[in-house]
Amino acid sequence: MVIKVFLASSSGSTAIKKKQQDVLGFLEALKVDYAPLDIACNEDNRMWMRENVPVEKKPTNGIPLPPQIFNEESYCGDYETFFDAKEDNAVYAFLGLPPPPGSKEAKEAYLLENGPVENGTIVNGTDDAEDEENLEAEEENIDDDTLKREVPMEECNGDEHTEEVEAEVGGETGEEAAEEKVAEEKEAVEDTEESLENTKAPVKEEEAQEEAEDEEAKGEDDQPVSEEEEELRQLEEEEAPEVRGGRRRSDRGSRAGRRG
Repeated sequence: MVIKVFLASSSGSTAIKKKQQDVLGFLEALKVDYAPLDIACNEDNRMWMRENVPVEKKPTNGIPLPPQIFNEESYCGDYETFFDAKEDNAVYAFLGLPPPPGSKEAKEAYLLENGPVENGTIVNGTDDAEDEENLEAEEENIDDDTLKREVPMEECNGDEHTEEVEAEVGGETGEEAAEEKVAEEKEAVEDTEESLENTKAPVKEEEAQEEAEDEEAKGEDDQPVSEEEEELRQLEEEEAPEVRGGRRRSDRGSRAGRRG
C-alpha cells in the first residue's frame, strides 16, 4: 500500500506550504513510503483529488485544499485530521497502516483489543529491547539482594560499632558491655590512686625520720647538767682570771729587765 499525498508545489499560500512540509517531514521521520502528487502541474491529479474527497469533508465552496492524504484509493484525511492523529499517537491508524511491533501505538492498540497485559507481554513477538531492559532490572535487583546478604555486619554498621556487634555475638547485651566498661574505668582509677600512695610513703618516712632526729637533738640540749660537770665548769672559770693575771705579771717583769 502506497500513501498518496496531494499537494501544490507552486502554491502562493504560506500556510499551505507549511502544512505540506509538516506532513511530508513526519512521514519521512516514520519511514513511511509515500508518493507526492502535484495538483498545480497536473490536471488529472487535481481532478482525481476533488472527486475522491468525501462530500462531508469538503469545504463550503466544494473545493478541497491541499494537502489531502489517501491510502491507495481510500481517503485518510486533510492536514487537520492528520495533526490530530499525530497528537494522539495514532498516525498509523490514520494512514490505515499496521503499526510496527514494539511501537507505542502498537502497544496501545493491543491494550484496547485485549485489555490489561500480564508478565510484560503486550504484542505478539514483544520488543526485544524492552525484554532485555526487564531482564537487566531483575538481575540488578537480584544482585542488590545478594550484596545485602553478603556484606559483613562490620561494613554495614561502620568500625565504631564493631565492638558492640562482637559483644552481642558473644551473648552480651549492650547494658552488660556498658557496665563492664564502667568497672574497667573504676579499676584503672583505683590503680592510679594506689600508685600515688606508694610514691608518697617514702617521702613521709623521710620527714618522720628528720623530725625524730630534731627532737633527739633538742632533747640533748635540754638535758640537766650533772654535779661533776658543774664543778669542772666552775673550776675552769676560777682558773681563768689567775692565768690571765700571771701572764700580765710575767710581761711586766720582762719589760723591766730589758730596761735595766
